[in-house]
Amino acid sequence: MIGFVFPGQGTVRIGMGGWLRRDPAGAAVLARADELLPEPVSELCARGPLDKLVDTAHAQPAVTACNLAALAVLGGRGVEPDIVAGHSVGEISALCAAGVLDVDTALRLVADRARLMADLPDTGGMTAVLGLTPQRVEELSAEAARPGEPLVVGLENAPDHTVVSGATGAVDRLVALATAAGARKVVALKVSNAFHSPLMAGALDGWAEAVRATPMRPPRVPVVPNATAEPTTDLPTIVDALIAQLTARVRWTETMRVLADAETLVEVGDSKVLAGLLRGVGARCVSMADPAAVRRLRRPEPAA
Repeated sequence: MIGFVFPGQGTVRIGMGGWLRRDPAGAAVLARADELLPEPVSELCARGPLDKLVDTAHAQPAVTACNLAALAVLGGRGVEPDIVAGHSVGEISALCAAGVLDVDTALRLVADRARLMADLPDTGGMTAVLGLTPQRVEELSAEAARPGEPLVVGLENAPDHTVVSGATGAVDRLVALATAAGARKVVALKVSNAFHSPLMAGALDGWAEAVRATPMRPPRVPVVPNATAEPTTDLPTIVDALIAQLTARVRWTETMRVLADAETLVEVGDSKVLAGLLRGVGARCVSMADPAAVRRLRRPEPAA
């Protein structure tokens, strides 16, 4: 069994997609992205400027374009998935890999998501807490929150790697509480708002409208949505989970445990972040950031 996992916005960087532009299949997808997206991404990925690239309006389409270019490279080698998942905005790429969306539709949908989120007022932030369990971070988040200043666990990335998301004041209080509780590291994320939190609710109606207006097909393979961490081939369930994901927790640790039984896991994009997280649950993942590793990928022979 082959599992594909797709990285999200936090993996964006200058130089992303470089080797994918040198592959004909990857280059074709990136060229198509430049045609369809409101802002061409190839040059932005290659040279920045960084402050523009990391902006939500550009980062989400840029990461998605690279993910889909990497997916095209694998497709050209005959490597197809048996199960898929994507981290945060990477879920749109996963739906493309499962056949729910085509490339053009995925690019248009991610542009809608990025615009809706970027248009919200900047009232919050996100901070990664390492060295504490998600349960402990959740307790501290409840302590740090105040009326009108929500704070939640936005992402469970690994058993000891949790990201909180919420109002700026609550995040600041959480930093002090987590440090006092013995966190190994507390790191503010370079994001424009509090993703996967109640502060995204202002974009939810527009996002639901965009998702429900998007043509989709039943998946060819199971999808593991962020909001449920349960494999499914039911299209209405996938649609509901994709909408909920905007404000819901990314249950990535549970997702990784679902995927850990795959014979081969591939991080499809130009990133090594998810491969590193998968090592935390004892699973080996090939990163497409390593072109040599990609050349070694083969579809497993069916059992006799």
